[in-house]
Amino acid sequence: MSNQQCDAVRLVERLRAARQYLGSPSGQALVRAERACLGPVLENLAGRHGLEMTAGGSLLDLSAVGHVMEWAPRHEDVRHASTLVCAPDAIPLADESMELVLIHHLLEMVPEPHHLLREAARVTDHNGRLLIIGWHPYGSACARHWLARRYGSWPMGGVWRSVSRLRDWLTFVDFEIEHIDYCGFAPPSASLPHDAMEALGRRWNLPLGQSFVIRAKRRIQRVTPVRPRFTPRLLVPGGSLHGGVSAARQPCNDERHCYPRDRRAKEFISHVRREHS
Repeated sequence: MSNQQCDAVRLVERLRAARQYLGSPSGQALVRAERACLGPVLENLAGRHGLEMTAGGSLLDLSAVGHVMEWAPRHEDVRHASTLVCAPDAIPLADESMELVLIHHLLEMVPEPHHLLREAARVTDHNGRLLIIGWHPYGSACARHWLARRYGSWPMGGVWRSVSRLRDWLTFVDFEIEHIDYCGFAPPSASLPHDAMEALGRRWNLPLGQSFVIRAKRRIQRVTPVRPRFTPRLLVPGGSLHGGVSAARQPCNDERHCYPRDRRAKEFISHVRREHS
């Protein structure tokens, strides 16, 4: 079995484990928090086509995008006829063909996440938006993440990228972050009600949530026009006077038409002549 086939099998196993977790009570609470955080973002986004690459269920079903295309790594995981089946780092879509692209908890699972991010940025329209939902390595789930990585369990054992790392990757593909929201502030063993903790964390947008929602757009390359330097010249038909000498180089005899520099030179010469006379 080749390395590419091994990566594909490993990705399918990780997706299955992630979907099992997101279907559990703890995972469902996190998904509800993510949907609540994603709702205000989707209200201001519209377009004809969208792409959703998620480890769980659909999150763009309430968006204003006309046609949302889901993604699956193999045909066995297809849920709709319009599902796009492909490798995550080789999306068979044209450049800038999607007004909205969502990556949901997938960068932690693929073997080459920067390739996935590059492909998602490539198919995003220049006026579109790229949304990234990922696990926050410094949030309330950091202890469980450390233990899960130690014992190799998924999805908590994935490689969680920080917001600063994703900012660098987005800069590399000519994208910039517009806004960051944090969600999932209530751990499973919280004594306070989940809704109260979520509302408190969302109010101040504290970087302590289990996950984050990044809204990014393509960077605009502003071009500053370089204007040519313009030097005024006296234009005369034929381009010259008195045997080929340019009119711009002719001495000014009429003081009304002289430049200040020529007038000062004439005054200086007259002063010198008066002193020697």
